[in-house]
Amino acid sequence: MNAVILAVLIMLLLSLVRVNVVLALVIGAITGGLVGGLTMEETISSFTGGLGEGATIALSYAMLGGFAVAISRTGIPQLLVNAMLYLMKKDGETNRQALGKVLVILILLLMAVFSQNLIPIHIAFIPLLVPPILHVLNILKIDRRLIACVLAFGLIAPYVLLPYGFGFIFQEVIATQMAAAGLPIDMALIPKAMAIPVLGLFVGLLIAVFISYRKARDYKDEELTGATDAVEVKTRNIIFTILALIGTLAVQIPTQSMIAGAVTGIVILYITGALKWTEADDLLNEGMQMMAFVGFVMISANGFAAVLQETGHILTLVESTSDILGDNKGVAAFLMLLVGLVVTMGIGSSFATIPIIASIFVPMSLAFGFGSMATIALIGTAGALGDAGSPASDSTLGPTAGLSVDGQHNHIWDTCVPTFIHFNIPLIIFGWFTVMLFG
Repeated sequence: MNAVILAVLIMLLLSLVRVNVVLALVIGAITGGLVGGLTMEETISSFTGGLGEGATIALSYAMLGGFAVAISRTGIPQLLVNAMLYLMKKDGETNRQALGKVLVILILLLMAVFSQNLIPIHIAFIPLLVPPILHVLNILKIDRRLIACVLAFGLIAPYVLLPYGFGFIFQEVIATQMAAAGLPIDMALIPKAMAIPVLGLFVGLLIAVFISYRKARDYKDEELTGATDAVEVKTRNIIFTILALIGTLAVQIPTQSMIAGAVTGIVILYITGALKWTEADDLLNEGMQMMAFVGFVMISANGFAAVLQETGHILTLVESTSDILGDNKGVAAFLMLLVGLVVTMGIGSSFATIPIIASIFVPMSLAFGFGSMATIALIGTAGALGDAGSPASDSTLGPTAGLSVDGQHNHIWDTCVPTFIHFNIPLIIFGWFTVMLFG
């Protein structure tokens, strides 16, 4: 059996039976390495060698966690929570219930979108904004699986479609890797090629909102330690926070470094006096602890990916798929998307998947006669597939970090499975249609 498929299946099955994701990644990597012909020593060496590739990501998330905690100390999240609670004063009124539900969904959706393109703090806002409003979610009886889908959509769709912030980085990776594989493209084509697949994501979101999770769901309303701590909101601090966000953008976009951007934002908050220097250690420690699990998963996922690449079975998987395709472009496009799904589900990162699949998909696409737009749609969709649904993806780890603080939300069954169903399935359908349309 192909080592990639086996490793991913083992990782997913272990995660589904609630084995810790980091442990599932390690066991899956070892199994995949041994089945792929590596010795135990070679497998461990590849895994540990790959861990270093995730160090930058982990440090980035730690610094973003510190920046997010710093922002929370200025009182902005509390303003949002207070606004929601104000609207919920008369929680017995149906119109207030409906208004409150719409408000919560829109605020979380906008924050998720802004975190990718406008205020690039990625998932760091979730563990700070979501726990304080769990009380509001409980009053409204909102199914948390719906919130997981809303957050996942806001974390994925913007960077796939819009060439700003993380979206610029994602689309630049696609263009660079396609050029390296022998098919130079204009980056301006990428949003056009990815518009229909993103429409598929939007359809999945509508299904989650209006069909799958529209019914009320009861949760125990438990008080969370530190979740409702009062923060004094000062106008000057809000202004300095906005300046810090602008500074973060000004540094992060040209340097493409989340670390540099986060450090800039934190320094501005301290220099302006919005936060005290004496709070620096506690703040950074709190932020790092908040994002520690996400960082460990991302580091482990890089080790997992390194083992799979070392076996050579990713190329074997694509070649074996190619052998059974014949001249059928429709079947070829579908199977290539499935390969992208398998690879991304295992790695957990669309950004890390693109270099792997672009080097293989570009020659295959050219051989089957797919044009530039169709090839972009293939690679972009295949990369995004699995980002929603993978236990190792930050797009699932982030929502879980905020929704599970009271122990009433499971990472696999309440985040990964719902997002997989509502986003990966539409992505395959709409992505395949796009490839055939432009093919």
